[in-house]
Amino acid sequence: MPAIYAFNGDADGLCALHQLRLSDPQPSVLITGVKRDIELLKRVPAGAGDRVTVLDVSFDVNRAALQPLLDAGAFVRWFDHHHAGQIPDHPHFEPHIDVSADVCTSLLVDRALNGRYRSWAIAAAFGDGLKDVAKGLACKAALSPQQVELLERLGTLLNYNAYGDAVDDLHFDPAELADQMHAFSDPIEFVRASDAFATLAEGYRSDMTRARALQPLCNAPGAKVVMLPDEAWARRAIGSLANELMQVEPECGIAILSPKPAGGYTVSVRAPACGRAPADALCRQFATGGGRRGAGGINDLPHSDLDRFNGLFERHFRVD
Repeated sequence: MPAIYAFNGDADGLCALHQLRLSDPQPSVLITGVKRDIELLKRVPAGAGDRVTVLDVSFDVNRAALQPLLDAGAFVRWFDHHHAGQIPDHPHFEPHIDVSADVCTSLLVDRALNGRYRSWAIAAAFGDGLKDVAKGLACKAALSPQQVELLERLGTLLNYNAYGDAVDDLHFDPAELADQMHAFSDPIEFVRASDAFATLAEGYRSDMTRARALQPLCNAPGAKVVMLPDEAWARRAIGSLANELMQVEPECGIAILSPKPAGGYTVSVRAPACGRAPADALCRQFATGGGRRGAGGINDLPHSDLDRFNGLFERHFRVD
C-alpha cells in the first residue's frame, strides 16, 4: 500500500517530505495545500495498517482528527516544531515534536535520518528564517559560499511558492512541486536544471519588486505593520516580505496583513530576533491564529478585529 504524507506546502514541509521520500522511495499519496491550509489530518484516507506521516503542521490544530485514525488501526508519525499542547501516548503514534526556536521540521527529519540529506534540510532552514542555523550547518558540511548562496535561494523560493489564499494564487500546487523535486537527490542540481526553479525565481523577482515599494501602515518603535493590496501577487509575497523585513530590522516585530477575497485578512507575524515577545503568543489570542515563537500568523482575521489586532500588536512589540 502507498505511504501517506500530509505536509505543509512551504519550504520546510516540502524539504522534510523530500528527505523522507529519498530515504524510503515507494508509491506515495500526497495531501497538502497552501501554507495556511494546516488542518490536513481530516483529509487523510487511512485505515488499518496504513502508515501516515505528518510534516510541519500543528499537532494541536489537528488533535481531534488523530484519534479516529489511530482507532482505525493506522500508524501515524509526526514531525513538527509548532505549538503542540499535550502529546498523547499511543502505540501507533510516533511523535518527533520539538518547539525549540532553533529547529524546523526538516531539521527534525535530518536528525532522524542522521544527516543523510542535509543539504535539503539546510535549504529548508533558510526558507524558514533560521539563517544562522542554516549557515552553521553549511559550515560543518564544508559547503562552498556559492553552494550556500544557492541553498538559501532555493529555500526562499520554495517558501515563497506556498503563500496564497488558494492554490490558484500559487505558481505551483505544492504536491506538483514535490513531484518535480522528487527527481533530484541533490538540491544544487534542482536549482540548476529545474524549470520550476526558474519560474519561481522570475515570479519572486516581480512580486517582491512591488512589495518592497509599499509604505508601512504603522511604524512605531519596535513594531511595524504593512497592509498589502488585494491582489494575487501580494498574497504570494506576504511571507517573503515578512522574512526580509525581519532580516533588515531584527529588533522589530513585523506584521504583514493581506485582504482576503471573502473579507477579513490573512496576517503574517515575525517576532524580534532577541525573543523579547513571542509571535505565537500574540497570534493565539485570535481564533485562527497560531505558529511558533519566532513566526506566527492568523488565517482569518475579521475586519471587525483589525483595530484590536493593531492595538495588541503594538503593545506586544513596541519599545518605549
